[in-house]
Amino acid sequence: MNEETTFDAIVIGSGISGGWAAKELCDKGFKTLVLERGRSVEHLKDYPTALMHPWQIPNRGRMSKVFLEENPLISKAAGFGSDNAHFFIRDQDHPYIQEKPFDWIRGYQVGGKSLTWGRACQRWSDFEFTSPHRFGYGIDWPIRYADVAPWYTHVEKFIGVCGHPDGIEAMPDGDFLPPFQLNCVEAALQESIRKNYPDRHLVQARWAHLTQPKEIHRQQGRGQCQARNLCMRGCPFGGYFSSVSSTLPWAQKTGKLTIRPHSVVHSIRYDEKTKKASGVRIIDAETQQTLDFSARVIFVNASALNSNLILLNSRSDRFPNGLGNDSGLLGKYVAFHNYRASLHAEMPGFTDRYYFGRNPTDAIIANYRNLHRQDTDYLGGFTTFLGAYRPKGRLEADDPGFGADFKKAMTEPGPWQIYMYMQGETIPKASNHVRLSSGQTDPWGIPRLITSVGYDENDEKMTQDFLRESEAMLQKAGCTNIETHDNRQAPGLDIHEMGGVRMGHDPKTSILNAHNQMHAVPNVFVTDGACMTSTGNQSPSLLYMALTARAVDYAARECRAGHL
Repeated sequence: MNEETTFDAIVIGSGISGGWAAKELCDKGFKTLVLERGRSVEHLKDYPTALMHPWQIPNRGRMSKVFLEENPLISKAAGFGSDNAHFFIRDQDHPYIQEKPFDWIRGYQVGGKSLTWGRACQRWSDFEFTSPHRFGYGIDWPIRYADVAPWYTHVEKFIGVCGHPDGIEAMPDGDFLPPFQLNCVEAALQESIRKNYPDRHLVQARWAHLTQPKEIHRQQGRGQCQARNLCMRGCPFGGYFSSVSSTLPWAQKTGKLTIRPHSVVHSIRYDEKTKKASGVRIIDAETQQTLDFSARVIFVNASALNSNLILLNSRSDRFPNGLGNDSGLLGKYVAFHNYRASLHAEMPGFTDRYYFGRNPTDAIIANYRNLHRQDTDYLGGFTTFLGAYRPKGRLEADDPGFGADFKKAMTEPGPWQIYMYMQGETIPKASNHVRLSSGQTDPWGIPRLITSVGYDENDEKMTQDFLRESEAMLQKAGCTNIETHDNRQAPGLDIHEMGGVRMGHDPKTSILNAHNQMHAVPNVFVTDGACMTSTGNQSPSLLYMALTARAVDYAARECRAGHL
C-alpha cells in the first residue's frame, strides 16, 4: 500500500513546540504531518513505571554499573534513572562530536522532552526582549513583550499554568490556576527577603500543573495534579502538560493529523523554480528507506541543535551552506542557561511544622540584576529557584543500625533544609556554534554534529555574584551551615540550548524574521529553541509555545492571502 506523501503542512518534531504547531495547524484546517525520529508514545499506554512503588523500580531507580559505564553522558541528566530511562536515548544512539565539552540531552519519542521537562512557565518581560539592544550585546529582538503577551495567554489557558499574580515587572503575570502554597520555611524566607531586599521578590513560581482543572483541560481528558512529584515517568492523570497528553491528542481529534514515528529527517528540499521549500526528506529508522514528503508550509521543531543540524544539511545549489543561510550565521550564536551554582543550608526551628504531599514545584526569586540599568560588572540576569523540605531518617554515625529505635528514627523528619540554584542568562557569541562534520556520519549516513560551545568570563562573574547574593539572603534569614557550590558542569545539562537560527530585523544578521519565518525561504518557520535571539533568564518553553502559536497564525493568514 502506498503511503500518502503530500500534506498542507509538515512539522518536524513532536515535542513542546512541535506539538503546539500540530495543534494550531490542525485547528486551522491544515492537513498536517508530524515527523518524529523516535518511537511512538501514547498517553497512558506507554508510561510503564507511572504507578510503580519505589521497591518495584529496578535498583530503586538507580542504573546498573554497566549502563553508567556505557552511557556517561545521558546518565548525568537531572532526574534520570531506571524509572524513566525509556524517555531518553542512549549515548550510542545518536553520536556527535564535542569540540568543547557539551552534554547534549535528548529524548527521541513522540512527545520528545515534553515528557521529561521541568514544567517551569515564567513569562519573559520587556527587560529580556530589550536588553541586548539596550546593553549592546547580540542583536535586537524583532519583537517585544506586547507582541507575544496575547499568545502567552492563549497557551497558558490551554496547557494550565498554576501561579499567583504578583505584579512583578521582571516576571509578568499570566492566566493562572491556583498555585501550590509556600511551606512555612519558604514563607519565612519570603518575609526576610521582603524586609531586607525591597527590590527582590520570592514568590510561588509558575508551573504547567493542573491544580484546579478547567473545562478546556477536561476536554483534553486531563485531570488534577496529584502532587506525587513523579512527573518524569509520564503522568497517568495528565496533571502536567505534555504533547502526548494535550496538544497531539487534540490535533488528532480534528482528523487532520498524521504522526509518523521512526522518521529521521535528513533535510528540507528546496525548489529552485518556486524559491520555496518543497518538502522534507527522511530516512525510515526501521527500514533505512529514504522517503520524500511534500507540503506547502514546513515548521522546524526538532529541538534546537537538531533543528540546526537539519537546516545545515539542507543544501542545494541555491543554499550550498544550509537552507536560508545567506548570512553565513546558521549554526552560530548558540547559547544556553547557566545552572552551575547552587546552595544548601539549614533553617533552625519550625520543627513542629510539616507539609502535605510531594510538591512538584519550586519557589522562585525573580531576576533582580541588570533590569533598568546595568548594575553589575557582567551582562544579563538570573532566575533563582528554591525550596525547603524536611528530610526523613536523619541518623548520626553512632546510632544503632537496627531495631525499633532505628525504624523510629527513619520515619521522623529531621531539621528543615533549604536549597537554591541559579538559571543564568548566557550571552550569544559567534564563537559558540555548531557545524557539520565533513568526515564522520551518524548511523543514518547524516553528517555528525560538532558542538563548540563554552563558558566565558561573563558566566564566571554571574556565577560568583549569584553565590554571594544568595548566601547573604540566607544569612539574613537566619540559616546556618550554608554551603555554596559551583559544579562547573559542561554546557548542555541545562537542556535549554538555544540559538543558531536566530530571529532579527535584518537578513544580514539573522535567519528568521519577526514571525519566525525564514528571510530567504518564506514557507519555512522555526519556532523551537533554535530561533532564540538571546536566552533571557526565565525558563524558555512557554515562550517557544507562544511563538509557535503566533507563527502558525501568521502562516495561515499568509496562505489564505496566497503568499505561501
